[in-house]
Amino acid sequence: MQNIKIMHTKSSALCCVLLLWPALGAAQTTAPPLAPGQGPSGAAAPNPTAQGYTGASTALPAITVTAPRALEAEPTDSASERRVSGETLNTRPISRPGEMLEAVPGLIVSQHSGEGKANQYFLRGMNLDHGTDLAIWLDGMPINMRTHGHGQGYADLNFLIPELVDQMIIKKGPYYAEESDFASAGSLRLSYANRLENAVVLSTGGSFGYWRALAAGSMAAGYGTLTAAGEIVTYNGPWQVGDDLKKFNGFLRYAEGDTANGLAITALAYTNSWHSTDQIPARAVADGSLGRYGAVDQTDGGDAQRYSLSMRWSRSDERTASKVEAYGIYSTMNLYNNFTYFLDDPVNGDQFQQTDKRMILGLNASHLMRHSLAGFASETTVGTQIRFDNIGVGLFNTQQRTPFNTVRYDQVTETSAAIYARNTLQWTDWLRSILGVRGDWFTGSVASDTAANSGNVSAFLASPKASLIFGPFDKTEFFVNAGLGYHSNDLRGATITVDPGDKTTPVASVPLLVRSRGAEVGVRTQAIKGLDSALAVFVLDFDSELLFVGDAGTTEASRPSRRIGVEWTNQYRPVPWALLDLDLAYTQARFTNSDPAGDFIPGAPSFIASAGITLGADTGWFGAVRWRYFGTRPLVEDASVTSSPTSIINARLGYVFDSGLKLQVDAFNLLNTQASQIDYYYTSRLPNEGPDGVADRHFHPVEPLAVRFTMAKAF
Repeated sequence: MQNIKIMHTKSSALCCVLLLWPALGAAQTTAPPLAPGQGPSGAAAPNPTAQGYTGASTALPAITVTAPRALEAEPTDSASERRVSGETLNTRPISRPGEMLEAVPGLIVSQHSGEGKANQYFLRGMNLDHGTDLAIWLDGMPINMRTHGHGQGYADLNFLIPELVDQMIIKKGPYYAEESDFASAGSLRLSYANRLENAVVLSTGGSFGYWRALAAGSMAAGYGTLTAAGEIVTYNGPWQVGDDLKKFNGFLRYAEGDTANGLAITALAYTNSWHSTDQIPARAVADGSLGRYGAVDQTDGGDAQRYSLSMRWSRSDERTASKVEAYGIYSTMNLYNNFTYFLDDPVNGDQFQQTDKRMILGLNASHLMRHSLAGFASETTVGTQIRFDNIGVGLFNTQQRTPFNTVRYDQVTETSAAIYARNTLQWTDWLRSILGVRGDWFTGSVASDTAANSGNVSAFLASPKASLIFGPFDKTEFFVNAGLGYHSNDLRGATITVDPGDKTTPVASVPLLVRSRGAEVGVRTQAIKGLDSALAVFVLDFDSELLFVGDAGTTEASRPSRRIGVEWTNQYRPVPWALLDLDLAYTQARFTNSDPAGDFIPGAPSFIASAGITLGADTGWFGAVRWRYFGTRPLVEDASVTSSPTSIINARLGYVFDSGLKLQVDAFNLLNTQASQIDYYYTSRLPNEGPDGVADRHFHPVEPLAVRFTMAKAF
């Protein structure tokens, strides 16, 4: 089904000696199985030909534990944990890179602005804005941005090249000692392939001025492999004022060995510019004064750059596994948005510019040891994660992208350092336990153009974790998970004392770190041949909710909350060339304190569903049909205003010749459904309206039916 075959490198235990190097960052440690051919619960080691297999890994020799009726896929530590291969990810028709993440059961990836802005994410009953409480990583580098110009946790994946992705590891809930900031709802670990089995050139063209060109390939170099890729994308979209997207992307990696024993050095470069049509007021579309694909302010848009250099080193043997990752990232962003039009400034309009320019340095290191503890087979991992951000962040009033007033400008430095430990103990062939703990220390300073908002702040949190895994019994495992987590707030919110708009009105600061608490019980079974099914019931509490503020285009810390939900995930492969999947997720999200405004959480989805059929082999015909359902959300706290649900079908059909030539057609919004990508409810003012404006639903429409044709050649 793919024109590019990625050579799946072996992934085993991570991790290395703890090198404390102040000012650097965050890592994942995935413990390998305890015995050759056996998982920690006695599960069979991954087999690339087995049903339900979603990634590649290597089992390192150690203490032998035997158990019958093992799972055919690699073992997990919770019912909601998954590993998805890059090959599987690339069989899904996606219109933008971030939509690749919708392979995560229960995750919606939307867009309410131009194609260069970070996506909007929804998971486990949370409107995650542009990334808050969903930690996203690529090759050990954090994608989420702290103390960001547009929103805390901003995670821009527009630089992602889907064809290079080797795998994605999915974890949900604060149950993992190796997962850090923003990971309470979930953590997604993406990795690029060390080398490509085939070089490829690709060209895609289609509706609304879409064009994409990609060239990628690998070659031997010295003791390893050099892999390079380049991408160009242009797009206008169906909008009255076209997106005029111009995106350039580059990738270069030198790699030796594999992910268990090897070295990789990677350079990435990305630049993008675009116009954007943001959400529009429903009243203007209803009275005909604005078209469905029109814009009130036709000068919104932005530009972004991202450059990075990263390194990964790993060593492993029968008893230990070590890994070190280091990275440096330079990024810039300028966004021009106007959500309220003429509400605050009837003369110049309410457009504002948000700027963010930063340098990030980070280090992740961990070391795994296999040993015996009180006569039981055991694994212990220790690690450290260090990150330093040097940030220039500003907010300006603008008219047609021309600044005329500085609301605030801040120079921020923010450092975090963490240590963690995790122990897995195999009590019997049907019971294992996992105990973990992490400590996170944050410190930073704000130098603001308003002296009263400058300051220094530090905070520390310790977060214990625990899991029990029972089984397998007849290819079925049961899971109990619990843990404490956190998310960081914008550092400016922790030092603020006065309103930056008037410089005098007192403003209360917020805590730098906010506690989360989560628990989950679940079951995963492969008792039916070819079917991998999991059911998870979870609860997730936050001491403070982050909410979208429509008239400012930002988030603010708010009330405590609780989410109780259930997820049912299914993959069925009746034959090697066919895969069927069905994912259902329901969550009840409520504020937990008393307030006359109500206890519903605006933007929190209650029901999300997806289903798909994927057909095809390495050559010949292939295709896919995917359905995605985004349920209703309350838009205000008493749920008196709600959004409508969105149901979309995308499809793909193609043919791969023996020569490596691939022809493919993708259709997005196949039924041409008129629906919303996202909805908000707030007050805005159009030119002919009174000074108090009108409270209204504002929406960003789903794009109409679009077709894209791809021709690719593998060499």
